[in-house]
Amino acid sequence: MFNIPGKAAVSMTATASRQIVKLMAKDGSKGLRIGVKKGGCAGMEYTMDYVDDINPMDEVIEQDGARVMIAPMAQMFLFGTEIDYTTSLLESGFEFKNPNVTEACGCGESIKFAGM
Repeated sequence: MFNIPGKAAVSMTATASRQIVKLMAKDGSKGLRIGVKKGGCAGMEYTMDYVDDINPMDEVIEQDGARVMIAPMAQMFLFGTEIDYTTSLLESGFEFKNPNVTEACGCGESIKFAGM
């Protein structure tokens, strides 16, 4: 929907792709759906869910065997986002590098977009 010819709406690092492939295999899902919802101290939160059926309205991004679907209402908020997977001594998880975010709370779980 919000795409530029030849450029994926969302990109994934190799580390994120490998982790998504592992999760798809473990759960037997067709991929992960990414979205945003109201919540958190900054106003919005990312969502990630396993997907058994692909919604025809989803934006589908496939890379190195990993499949990510972007929920229709989230596409304008996630355009240009890079998904990474980081691991440290204390935690590991997906990290969203989103150029559309204007503010984030201290815990990094809640975000705010321009005009909201």
